[in-house]
Amino acid sequence: MRTSTPSGRSAHRIDVVSIFPSYFDGLALSLLGKARDSGILDLSVHDLRDWTHDRHRTVDDTPYGGGAGMVMKPEPWGLALDQLAAGGTRPTIIFPSPAGEVFTQATARDLATREHLVFGCGRYEGIDERVFEYARDLGEVRLISLGDYVLNGGEVAVMAMIEAIGRLIPGVVGNPESLVEESHEDGLLEYPSYTKPAVWREHEVPPILLSGNHGAIAAWRREQQLERTRIRRPDLLDD
Repeated sequence: MRTSTPSGRSAHRIDVVSIFPSYFDGLALSLLGKARDSGILDLSVHDLRDWTHDRHRTVDDTPYGGGAGMVMKPEPWGLALDQLAAGGTRPTIIFPSPAGEVFTQATARDLATREHLVFGCGRYEGIDERVFEYARDLGEVRLISLGDYVLNGGEVAVMAMIEAIGRLIPGVVGNPESLVEESHEDGLLEYPSYTKPAVWREHEVPPILLSGNHGAIAAWRREQQLERTRIRRPDLLDD
């Protein structure tokens, strides 16, 4: 049975399939854990081996055509997706892949609006290509990359995506205004932040932040965003 929020609305449902489900124990911590406990997120992690039927719980086999490594078998994935996509709504099914679209803040905002996300964590040399073709009959399929590098499996990428997506779901972050001025929300990097004391180990807080002039502070922060972006990520200004 799926959970609902105290207001009666359906919780945002996220299902994760992995052969290493304990990777995701950290999702019980901090804001995502609180959102899960309160019913804002209906977050479940599943072991792909639960959809195998041999005594060794086999999820991989040698690749057709030869080559190094092993490929994840299609049938366990098919059974997993059949079960998780059942219920009438077409989920958005996401597979981390170095061959996929690059994950950005805009991607996170888009996926935070979806009612049901299913993440499939590949391992070894990847998942049999027919799984992606089959999944398109069950929902929208997205292959997504964190960047131009290769990981041992999809778990770390899925953790990062859930963190980025989950915090944009209404109710997860206590003060939604804190999301507005973050890096990449307006195409720029975030301005620097300071707290007490005003002088720490001979390093001072910029005087403008102590002035109480909110208009001047806003202008200074905007200048800092532009300068940081120019120095650290000039490609963002080009975009």
